[in-house]
Amino acid sequence: MQTSAHDQHGHSHDHNDSYDHDHSHPHTHEHSHADEDGLWQQLKHALSGHTHGHAPAALDPALATSRGIWALKVSLIGLLITAIFQVVVVALSGSVALLADTVHNFSDALTALPLWLAFALARRRPDRRYSYGFGRAEDLAGVLIVLMIFGSALVVFYESYQRLIHPQPLANLGWVVAAAIIGFLGNEAVAVFRIRVGRQIGSAALVADGLHARVDGFTSLGVLLGAIGVAMGFPLADPIVGVLIGVAILFIVRDAAREMWYRLMDAVDPVISHALEQTAHDVAGVRGVHDVRVRWLGHRLHCELHVEVDGCLPTIESHHIVEQVRHDLFHLQPALAEVIVHADPCECDGQNHHALTKHHSGG
Repeated sequence: MQTSAHDQHGHSHDHNDSYDHDHSHPHTHEHSHADEDGLWQQLKHALSGHTHGHAPAALDPALATSRGIWALKVSLIGLLITAIFQVVVVALSGSVALLADTVHNFSDALTALPLWLAFALARRRPDRRYSYGFGRAEDLAGVLIVLMIFGSALVVFYESYQRLIHPQPLANLGWVVAAAIIGFLGNEAVAVFRIRVGRQIGSAALVADGLHARVDGFTSLGVLLGAIGVAMGFPLADPIVGVLIGVAILFIVRDAAREMWYRLMDAVDPVISHALEQTAHDVAGVRGVHDVRVRWLGHRLHCELHVEVDGCLPTIESHHIVEQVRHDLFHLQPALAEVIVHADPCECDGQNHHALTKHHSGG
């Protein structure tokens, strides 16, 4: 016996086919470091690529997608305004460090576009060709974001190298200082916003984009240090800071690439798998749980598992146990879009009920 989220029952938890559930679950474990931590803690979280695999907020799938698109629209406008202001100051001052920061800010703003497209695709329903839906497009957009960040690092290194071997004086240092401060404030505001929404809807790509914006803010402070160094009589401070910004970008590439690797390889936090297994095991009538598989598709989780029940039970009673397992798992983990549960008769009678297919599974 096997049931999935596509079954129709009186108490519907059909997370794929009907987007009308809106539970408020006490089990939701949501982190909001942007609200709770101080500036130093935020910097440490940004540099470490700190993310958790805990349950995001209990949001309807369509609502979660809409919130993701809304967050991208707002942050895109904010970053473009900041970057355009910096472009003007770069033209006035000739600061390579500020140019590096501006290039990175533009790349950060433009990363919203593939993610926006991915969120829009996620609204489409599964079909016979894409039977799991289009959630994976979000993860592929995350890969494109990583490549764009890496490309911006290459531009930064090239411009910094050119200015090191061909030094040029800086002008309008006051405007450079102003642009650096505005760059920090703009990026930090966008980072807080993206990370908060990303964690609420369980989007690793949106959280990675927020971390990207946060470190952009701190690189803007690096531009400020470079301007101060030039003002104190050290003209190479500006391109040196540009190189340091490039190194900081590479750290972001590393952390973001690791997160996207996890998603593409269907890796999840073991805490999630353990919690799902334990919850299933606690359901009355379940004698064992095995072969628990969980993976993210975009910002939604998909789960498959086997439960052992008394083989002498009528089919309707075994089915009721399976449905109770699904019900409890949906309430435990609001990010679940689908749960497929296979009921196995326990081998308490000494028989191997999987002998027919044992040679196919290698077990």
